[in-house]
Amino acid sequence: MAKRPGWLGRLGSRLSRMEARLEARRASVEAETAGVETVAAPASAAAPAVAPAPAVPDAPAAPCGHPVHPGPDGRPHPAAVIPWGMRVAAEVSWRLLLLAGMLWVLMKVISEVRLVVLAFAAALLVTALLQPFVVRLRRLGLPRGLATSVTAVLGFVVIGLVGWFVVWQVMENLDDLSDRVRDGINELKLWALDSPFHVTEKQINDIAKNLSETIGTNTEQITSAGLQGVTVLVEVLTGILLAMFSTLFLLYDGGRIWTWALGLVPAAARPGVAGAGPRAWRTLTAYVRGTVLVALIDAIFIGLGLYVLNVPMAVPLAVFIFLFAFIPLVGAVVSGALAVVVALVTQGPVTALLVLAVVLAVQQIEGHVLQPFILGRAVRVHPLAVVLSVAAGGMVAGIGGAVVAVPLVAVTNTVVGYLKAYSREQHPHGAAAIGPGPHGPTAAEQAAPEAGSDQRA
Repeated sequence: MAKRPGWLGRLGSRLSRMEARLEARRASVEAETAGVETVAAPASAAAPAVAPAPAVPDAPAAPCGHPVHPGPDGRPHPAAVIPWGMRVAAEVSWRLLLLAGMLWVLMKVISEVRLVVLAFAAALLVTALLQPFVVRLRRLGLPRGLATSVTAVLGFVVIGLVGWFVVWQVMENLDDLSDRVRDGINELKLWALDSPFHVTEKQINDIAKNLSETIGTNTEQITSAGLQGVTVLVEVLTGILLAMFSTLFLLYDGGRIWTWALGLVPAAARPGVAGAGPRAWRTLTAYVRGTVLVALIDAIFIGLGLYVLNVPMAVPLAVFIFLFAFIPLVGAVVSGALAVVVALVTQGPVTALLVLAVVLAVQQIEGHVLQPFILGRAVRVHPLAVVLSVAAGGMVAGIGGAVVAVPLVAVTNTVVGYLKAYSREQHPHGAAAIGPGPHGPTAAEQAAPEAGSDQRA
């Protein structure tokens, strides 16, 4: 019995020392978490002196400057030891890869249904041109169906007459043009013989012989090209029918179609899209009207120049110039070069130089006077954007893509500008936080400076 108090005393002292060690460890962990230094609490006076707890080494600093907290196995989190710039670059990279993949899939889908997309795009352009006539007829008291029918029929008749006139003029002047081309080739041959380049008649005959042999050898390729031409003709006719039906329904029920499309947009983004849609349509309408007016002026003045210079097929060439004007930059070059070539092979180099001077003068007036005055700033696109968009549209969808590319860029520029202004109006003091907050080691590193600033405050 005498030994029992001593045993109990030793047990109590051991428990006291264990409690002191636990208190010291808890204080050290709390100090490490808060980022401040703490001093271990002294042991109780009743308890015997306790050896100080082993010092816990400070957490190593991450490459971004914040402490790296060890994981359950004592090693730092893998993401915490990666430099901040590399982590940001990695997150941006995988998001860019995701967007690039989405765009690639979208372009593949568009290429598969290219005919439908181009027909609908052409319908949008024709609708933008014809809709003001529907509005005027409605103001005169005509019902919506009758106003739409009258406008669509007149528009399609005018477009059909233009196409028929071009084909008729080409067929009427084809024999005369072939005779003049033959005479022009003979004159070019005589000029080459008398030129200082020392070209002999044998060399010219060898070139003509090689050309005829090449045509005879590639008969299969020419035949397959002709069959492909028939397939293309069928696709063009199908696209024209699709564009006509789409134009008719857009003219008649465009407002309801836009309301239905707006219902597919998420509710949070609907007000911004609802404001951007009418502005985009006004931009497209202004672009189509301005382009038609500029193309008409180009065709009239260049056609008058061709007529005065007695170039054959002046009227069909003027119509070609009008049609090619819808392809910015490239169309003007191609149509002007065609007029110069026809003048060269039919009237000689002097007339060709005069035609070239007329084409360049009209195009300079168009670029520096007509387009800024008629199109205005609302649809002005930088020339570099025009070149790149026309090249990209031509690579993706041929001539149709080149025609649609520039109005698409102009509409996109208007929509993006309006959405940026709308976002600034909604959040005048900066953009609101979107999506979940940071988590993981990044969240700990972002929270550390905020905790330090709160303690300083």
